[in-house]
Amino acid sequence: MDGSGRQRPGLTGPGRPESTDPVEAHFVAAVGELTAATLRADTIRPGSELTTARALELFDAQLTSRHLDLAARRLRAQGRGFYTIGSAGHEGNAAVSAAVRVTDPALLHYRSGAFFVERAFRAGGRDPVRDVLLGVVAAAQDPASGGRHKVFGRHDLAVIPQTSTIASHLPRAVGVAFAIERARRIGVGSEWPGDAVVVCSFGDASANHSTAVGAVNAATNLAYRRLPLPVLFVCEDNGIGISVPTAPGWIAAAYSGRTGLEYFAADGCDLADAHDTATRAVEFVRAQRRPAFLHLRTVRLMGHAGSDVESAYRSRAELAADLELDPLVGSARLLVASGAVTPEEVLTRYREIGDRVDDAARAVLGEPPLTTRAEVVRPLAGPSAAIVAGHVQHVSALKPARTEHEAGLTVAKAVNAALAEALDTDPTTIVFGEDVGRKGGVYGVTRGLAERFGSARVFDTLLDEQAILGLAAGAGLSGLLPIPEIQYLAYLHNAEDQIRGEAATLGFFSAGQYRNPMVVRIAGYGYQEGFGGHFHNDDAVAVLRDVPGIVVASPSLPDDAAAMLRTCVAAARTSGTVCVFLEPIARYHTRDLHEPGDGGWLASYPGVGEHAAIGRGRVHGDGRDLTVVTFGNGLYLSLRAAKTLAKKGIRARVLDLRWLAPLPVGDLLREANATGRVLVADETRASGGVSEGVLAALVDGGFTGPMARVASADSYVPLGDAARLVLLSEHDIVAAAVGLAARG
Repeated sequence: MDGSGRQRPGLTGPGRPESTDPVEAHFVAAVGELTAATLRADTIRPGSELTTARALELFDAQLTSRHLDLAARRLRAQGRGFYTIGSAGHEGNAAVSAAVRVTDPALLHYRSGAFFVERAFRAGGRDPVRDVLLGVVAAAQDPASGGRHKVFGRHDLAVIPQTSTIASHLPRAVGVAFAIERARRIGVGSEWPGDAVVVCSFGDASANHSTAVGAVNAATNLAYRRLPLPVLFVCEDNGIGISVPTAPGWIAAAYSGRTGLEYFAADGCDLADAHDTATRAVEFVRAQRRPAFLHLRTVRLMGHAGSDVESAYRSRAELAADLELDPLVGSARLLVASGAVTPEEVLTRYREIGDRVDDAARAVLGEPPLTTRAEVVRPLAGPSAAIVAGHVQHVSALKPARTEHEAGLTVAKAVNAALAEALDTDPTTIVFGEDVGRKGGVYGVTRGLAERFGSARVFDTLLDEQAILGLAAGAGLSGLLPIPEIQYLAYLHNAEDQIRGEAATLGFFSAGQYRNPMVVRIAGYGYQEGFGGHFHNDDAVAVLRDVPGIVVASPSLPDDAAAMLRTCVAAARTSGTVCVFLEPIARYHTRDLHEPGDGGWLASYPGVGEHAAIGRGRVHGDGRDLTVVTFGNGLYLSLRAAKTLAKKGIRARVLDLRWLAPLPVGDLLREANATGRVLVADETRASGGVSEGVLAALVDGGFTGPMARVASADSYVPLGDAARLVLLSEHDIVAAAVGLAARG
């Protein structure tokens, strides 16, 4: 049946069925030409471990996946469906699904439809046809994403939704595998069985992406160091990426024979070979707890996506050759040759499954989509302030900070104490990054933590930010509470998609079913004395403020640093929040504010239950003439400027935003209205800097008083004293404040 209820062409009437779809027509014709066998074998072929009964089950999954692809295209043609990247030609991945357990976490390629169908069939009680079609029509009842995207995912099947097209989920897969073993080592629970295998599939074109290369490198490095990592990489190699061919033999050349990576190769168009090889690969990973690479050779049928016209870049001969390799024809040939079914029974099976899929496709058309903005953004809702406060109160009372940390703290020592508190009160907390272990951090912020809590919970990683953030995403997803460190803000930018495209999207595209809590510590901003240059002085925070659903914290003072870190840890633990914690490098060891020896930048460690609520600023002073709005190093500059302004008869109050996402809009409007004049002192760049959002919030909030801003130049930070020529200065703030105060 087609989407209108008519009989689908070529599947009714006597004789050889015909079809208007070339892939379907070829399958029907090829099966019709098979000769029935009388042999009734227990296995699909001599020497194979695949039984005929199991082969029939996998064949049903393959047929179902194919019909889902056809249905998606018909729905799209009617304007009723929204996603047509199909799995046709890749149905051999049903054999991979059969080789793993339904409790093994799976991060799937967008062509792994048969894998998903087979897992749902085997688990029982689920309808993968309806699940997939609900996603195709973007129905709110879609169990994977709630109508937000068509992905393969279902929480009760341990299929983690992935939206990646460039293998950016591979670092997360490594993180999940790492977390399974690390949880066991530190004696805490995990979301997955202790002997689980992580299976992660991707395409041959994506295998060339730096993210994939880095993830495999991280996995092999861990294996080389004899650290367990039970991950199976599955490269579904169809030989082409959209229109660009993959060099023949490249995947085997690049990934076979690598130290620390066991290589398996199978013909994905041959169900028995795919099954037997995948079984050996999974058994290896499960027993050895080492990574393996399954090279599954496939073909791509029906083009890249519904709008793709393959004839524009592929010859008729190439397309015909791929049709001859159709894995469904191969499976039918195996089953008929074994005597398990006749060609007529294959076609009957094909027709009946097609009818069921068509019926389901018509049924889902009545399912409502998301209809309000509130419904769409619900998974992005921030953590409950009351729940966070309660968690902080409970946790900080368990083991209060040691007395030597209670007073006279610098920012570095305050962060260190807060990390110690997190490690001390939650056994699932792990701290990691470049140089954080034995060295204790480039600036000494993590000094002593590895000795106190052990190398299993505080440890060094590879110098690869993608691997660090992927490890965090996988660890958080698996039940741990990761606190990774990115050594410098400039180093984040080659890996920021692990936050933007992976960590931040998981809750959204799983409708809140999955979450990956983390607190990413990043040393950032400028003003380092004697140690500068762009890669150690960076203020590019716009990329973080643009990511929906994450929290961006920017502490300045030591007590705020500790209190805000407490808040972030609590938000991550209770709500699965992705938090980015920006630490001002130049203030790590600052002690004085106005005069040498005044101790004006030292503070006491917060007491039990004290924290800084997300989206709430902190006011310094009560001047009535002017409100200076700032953050980070800007607070240091602004407080000094306020003292100078007071000598000029201008009484200023200073609002430290503290949170860059979400901005403390309520506090901002209140403090702006208290004086009627606002100066934004922004150490980030004028273009794309924080001040743009602050001024917009003031306008949106109805503030009509005089406003101005001073910011750093649109420049990278140069080396040495030249940095002062482009960074925001105390003098800039004073001059702008005087000018603003003079306005009527």
